[in-house]
Amino acid sequence: MSQPDLAVDALVKRFADHSAVDNLSFSVERGSFFSILGPSGCGKTTLLRMIAGFIAPDSGDIRIGGQSMRGVEPNRRPVNMVFQQLALFPMMSVGENVAFGLARRGVARAERARRAAAMLERVGLAGASHKKVDELSGGQRQRVAIARSLVLEPTLLLLDEPLGALDLKLREHMKIELKQLQASFGTTFVYITHDQSEALVLSDRVAVMNRGRFEQLGTPQELYYTPASAFVAGFVGANNRIVGRLTALDRDIAEVASTQGWQVRARLSGALPSGAAVEAFVRPEVAMLERDAALLPPALPRHSGTVQSLLFDGANSAVLLTEETSRFEFRVALPQTGRFADLKVGERVFFGFDPLRAICFAGVSG
Repeated sequence: MSQPDLAVDALVKRFADHSAVDNLSFSVERGSFFSILGPSGCGKTTLLRMIAGFIAPDSGDIRIGGQSMRGVEPNRRPVNMVFQQLALFPMMSVGENVAFGLARRGVARAERARRAAAMLERVGLAGASHKKVDELSGGQRQRVAIARSLVLEPTLLLLDEPLGALDLKLREHMKIELKQLQASFGTTFVYITHDQSEALVLSDRVAVMNRGRFEQLGTPQELYYTPASAFVAGFVGANNRIVGRLTALDRDIAEVASTQGWQVRARLSGALPSGAAVEAFVRPEVAMLERDAALLPPALPRHSGTVQSLLFDGANSAVLLTEETSRFEFRVALPQTGRFADLKVGERVFFGFDPLRAICFAGVSG
């Protein structure tokens, strides 16, 4: 196996009595797209700034390309960073912005102009060298910022929520652009975001961060289908969260009584005694919906409910149900066939889900 481009070993950073990064160790393979996903305040920006050299760790080590970064200043690290606020220079042309780092390194004018133009062509902005920054769209400015970083041929490109300031449609477009750019250049990208969709779409591997630690590190598919903790299950993708007590166990299938009195079954993660506090998670797309209970598969536990809201969003449409006995609100994804396009608020329906496709974790007592 080749040496990783980034290796973090037992990294710690505290601010007063708060551990922003808590004894963190991980590595990032060469040429991969690695994302750190987590809520605000989880420590992801502090971690990225330590990798860049803007913040010194209290202990631990960071190795880039196999070399320790202890005592290495930011401008001497083989790293470049793209921020949410792109910090492009409005008084410079696009080409001058891309060539800025080369000029700081003393590269001759003709050579830096050639390299900047070549880089702009690679990011799909051929012929844009003489344009002003304010003549470009938001997506084009993003590509200029990335070109300015990649022209310096860094070992790592660090991206700090670079799509956060874009509108939704442009953000969706730029996710595809970023993925294609990374694959084209083969540069190792380390990307931080609080947006799960960005992390899942873009990444080869994702670390879910919470309170200075990684709750889980794996492929997007592993995080989505086999979450390792209640935090990951609740943070990655949409989920129905059912809080209650473990009342019985049939091999690895838990019987859960919710705090509202609804009985459900889910696959248990770990070992827990009867009566333990638990949290069960059921993704909307694993539940089946029918107007006639007899149409549900016979082996599926069946529940009845009333349509509370219709959440139309094209292919992502869902229905919010109120379970009949407990009044628990449960979300079910609607099939893309349009079969339930005539569903009405207040209508009685039946639903069920395979317990093996739901997951149950230890909850918080009390």
